[in-house]
Amino acid sequence: MASSGPAPAAPRSSNSSRRVSYFYDAEVGNYHYGQGHPMKPHRVRMTHNLVVNYGLYKKMDVFRPRLVSPTAMTRFHSDDYINFLKVITPDNMSDYTRQLQRFNVGEDCPVFDGLFEFCQLYTSGSIGGAARLNDDNADIVINWSGGLHHAKKAEASGFCYINDCVLAILELLKKHERVLYIDIDIHHGDGVEEAFYSTNRVMTVSFHKFGEYFPGTGDVLDIGYADGKNYAINFPLNDGMDDASYRSVFQPVIAKVMEHFAPGAVVLQCGADSLSGDRLGCFNLSVRGHAECVEFVRSFRVPTLVLGGGGYTLRNVPRCWTYETAVAVGEPVRDDMPYNDYYEYFGPDYSLHLPVSNMENLNSREYLNRTKEQLIDILREVEPVPGTQIQTGGVESALAPRGISMEVDETGRSQGGNAAGGNPDQRSDARADGRREHPAELAS
Repeated sequence: MASSGPAPAAPRSSNSSRRVSYFYDAEVGNYHYGQGHPMKPHRVRMTHNLVVNYGLYKKMDVFRPRLVSPTAMTRFHSDDYINFLKVITPDNMSDYTRQLQRFNVGEDCPVFDGLFEFCQLYTSGSIGGAARLNDDNADIVINWSGGLHHAKKAEASGFCYINDCVLAILELLKKHERVLYIDIDIHHGDGVEEAFYSTNRVMTVSFHKFGEYFPGTGDVLDIGYADGKNYAINFPLNDGMDDASYRSVFQPVIAKVMEHFAPGAVVLQCGADSLSGDRLGCFNLSVRGHAECVEFVRSFRVPTLVLGGGGYTLRNVPRCWTYETAVAVGEPVRDDMPYNDYYEYFGPDYSLHLPVSNMENLNSREYLNRTKEQLIDILREVEPVPGTQIQTGGVESALAPRGISMEVDETGRSQGGNAAGGNPDQRSDARADGRREHPAELAS
């Protein structure tokens, strides 16, 4: 096939430094889905505390996200759905019985105190991170509270209410002709795939458990529709995926995607439920094996937004995301865990890395190679320079996007970034909205 598009980015040494920005709001850990619910926003606070105590925050520009408006969320979501999320509370649920059913809210996606504010927080980090990449103020942006990839245009799904991944991609499309979405959560990234299923400006690539498993989508034959044909890549997997097997499929497929699609930016969803021992998962990846995906994507030197996602064993998620923060900044970290506010969670070994289990890998080498070749054949059909108008479902959502002023391009006090003078041990509380950081937020 003739190469008329831009040359694909080539992998380079992954040790060279990157400008990394990191979005976090201490409030995110205060929200609670309810007793017994596996999704615990507290894991993001635990991750941040570990990042701080490893000293990794000194290598990054740290931001508190500036909250986006509900209107910004309607770039993808329907007005009715956003209005519903704004008004619903545990106290008035009985007044909205029909809407609760219509928008799939109430069971997996419960109503809890501060629901809409929680959605604003995690979504603002992702949109703000995308805006920072667009302004070329960072090479990598991290938002561990984001990555809620199941939410649909007018429906909550799989613990997800607002699809921050889609909204971040729409923000990136303002500047970049092509955006690549990569999903290493154990669950298929169905909400993101569905949003961009008929456009060739966004390629979605998902590696996930398939077969009698939520959400039930992501067959290898689901490749996109109309102009988006061949731009949805799905690698369905069986129980027991280990590091070597994952590496054997992830790296060749992503390398071929980079070669043929040549994205201007990447959104990498790093759901930690693909780790060994996850409460809801059935893969057998180590923290290092999971992080190898981040390191490989980083090696292409394409602007990258790194997001969280699933992850339901509370002691393992912070281990994974802290190590991947270290990989993003290119900083080695010791295995012995520093003392931190949640030290007792990580016993009895108090180490960053844990052994994997002895579960059987049900993915044969023949199956993995056959599926890999099938996907590489699909990628050979990708045109060099796609450029079709994008639709995400409604009249208002054609991509001639309205501008959004994130105003997060400086790490100054008004943005809640690192203090003036570049001292990473000093964090500003001089915020226009009056919100203040916990006094121990950056304590080590």
